[in-house]
Amino acid sequence: CKYGMLPNLTPNTLLLRMFQDVAYIELNYCLKGDKKNPVLLLLHGFMGNSEDFNSVISLLSQEFCCLTVDLPGHGKTKIFGGEEYYTMPNTAQALIELLDSLEIDQCFLAGYSMGGRLALYMTLEFSSRFQKVILESASPGLKSEQARSLRIQADEKLAHQLETTNFKSFLSNWYNQPIFNSLRNHPDLMQLIDYRLNNNPLELAKSLRQMGTGKQPSLWEKLKHNKIPLLLLVGEYDQKFRLINTEMAHICPVAQLKIISKTGHNIHLENRQEWIIQVKQFCQG
Repeated sequence: CKYGMLPNLTPNTLLLRMFQDVAYIELNYCLKGDKKNPVLLLLHGFMGNSEDFNSVISLLSQEFCCLTVDLPGHGKTKIFGGEEYYTMPNTAQALIELLDSLEIDQCFLAGYSMGGRLALYMTLEFSSRFQKVILESASPGLKSEQARSLRIQADEKLAHQLETTNFKSFLSNWYNQPIFNSLRNHPDLMQLIDYRLNNNPLELAKSLRQMGTGKQPSLWEKLKHNKIPLLLLVGEYDQKFRLINTEMAHICPVAQLKIISKTGHNIHLENRQEWIIQVKQFCQG
């Protein structure tokens, strides 16, 4: 499957007033499938948008009602307020309000990379709203204040590059990171980069500053007490996240780790069929 809007995937927007404040978020979302089916909320990674999961949604929508969202700083979602409304707690609250507006009391939840970090935060803060949660190439954040401070500095440099350099060059450099080694051989990589160009780099910079790993609250301690079943998906070639997720599975009794063969960080693109198999087995088991 190629990237692009599915014919019967209807975009919608929801205007939310944030915490009785003067700020608003115009949240862009898409629903596909019969709402009588179990709802699966899918959260994209950094520089993605609500269409990132289209290729897997086409194979899931017979059994799930799939809900995707443009996270703040991405796609067509708009923030009318300060940068604090791009943070993880405020983003999570906006998504809970979206579920409320759609009368979705409980659903399955899946998130990739940045979206996986957000999904874990939502699981721990709003545990009654989610039946089971899939975390793809995600983490509970950084453990120490020093590590978070260093990461904030690194993310600030990247945010400055987004604001001041050619966006296409930034994307080429981004996907030259070792974490994307296996993705560089994927036939859809150039299309993926072109697709990312639809984002606004100035908005992405705000997201990176406010919801990057350095700014994320450390979730390691809360993870130990989590009661919601977790499926941790990591790629065989993604050594960094294999180590992180092995530790996550060790400290959280209701977490199960699955290492997906011949993939790196972006599993749902690199091994779509196996991703779908694992998600279906987990949610329906």
